[in-house]
Amino acid sequence: MTRRVCAQLLAIVYVEGLVDSAIYTCCTFRLSFCNSNIINHFFCDLPPLLALSSSDTSINEIILFSCSSCVLGFSVITICLSYSYIITAILRITSHEGRSKAFSTCASHLTAVAIFYATILFMYFRPSSSYSMDTDKVASIFYIVVIPMLNPLIYSLRNKDVKGALKKTIGTKLCSG
Repeated sequence: MTRRVCAQLLAIVYVEGLVDSAIYTCCTFRLSFCNSNIINHFFCDLPPLLALSSSDTSINEIILFSCSSCVLGFSVITICLSYSYIITAILRITSHEGRSKAFSTCASHLTAVAIFYATILFMYFRPSSSYSMDTDKVASIFYIVVIPMLNPLIYSLRNKDVKGALKKTIGTKLCSG
């Protein structure tokens, strides 16, 4: 990847983030909040804020779905495009061991990415009729705390010593249980 492509991708991410947040902010200003002003959540996210509103939020939900679809679509397309280049490069590796190591690294990364995106899909692409503040809190904890904690574990499972220690720990637990 050239510096120019890297700078372009970075600029796209920043511009998209600014536009996305500006759209959400403008749409939130048109809502009225007559009841409670306490957000029953860990942070001020858009779905819990929409749940507090006393006005019709259907337009906001459509905009949330549309913007989230664009962001997710762009991210997934970029990741798939990147991985097509990576896989092409890996297939050019002549040694079986080198190819295996490279695919192992890619599999670890794709596992972490898949878990992250699955949680985001759950958070932002479910119908408002099935919205539950408690479920939303659990899901937000999952993608804010659990997934970043899982990343080092997922990546370290490629290490033979870590695999051995994990097998030993699981084996000990199974034998004693």
